[in-house]
Amino acid sequence: MIQLPTPCLNIEQVDRITMLGVVVNNSMTATDHVAELLRSCTKLLYARRVLRSHGLPQQSLKDVFRATVETKIQYAAPAWSGLCTAGDRVQRNAFLCRCMKLGYRERDAPSVEEIFAMSDD
Repeated sequence: MIQLPTPCLNIEQVDRITMLGVVVNNSMTATDHVAELLRSCTKLLYARRVLRSHGLPQQSLKDVFRATVETKIQYAAPAWSGLCTAGDRVQRNAFLCRCMKLGYRERDAPSVEEIFAMSDD
C-alpha cells in the first residue's frame, strides 16, 4: 500500500468549489453554477426596478440589462455551458423570458443557446 506524503493527508474534500467565478460540483454538472448565476442575476433585476422607478428610459434599461445580466450569463460560458442539464436550460430560458416580459430584454434578442454558440466561436 502506498503511503501518501504528510502534506496530502490534510486535504479537505468538498462537494463544490468556485474557480474564477464558475461553480464546479463533484458530479460535474452546472446545476450549482446556474442556481448561483440566476440568484445573482435576480438581485441585479432589483437594481433595474430602482432605475425604472427613477425614470430611466426603456432603451437605457435594456442597455443596462445587456451590460450587466447578459454579460454575467455569458461569462466563461464555453467552460460550463456543456455541463448544463435539461433542467438548467429550462431555468435559464424561464429567467430570460421573465426579463422579456418585464421589458428589460429585446423580443428579438438571441436565445441562450445562440449566445453560447457565439461565445464558443
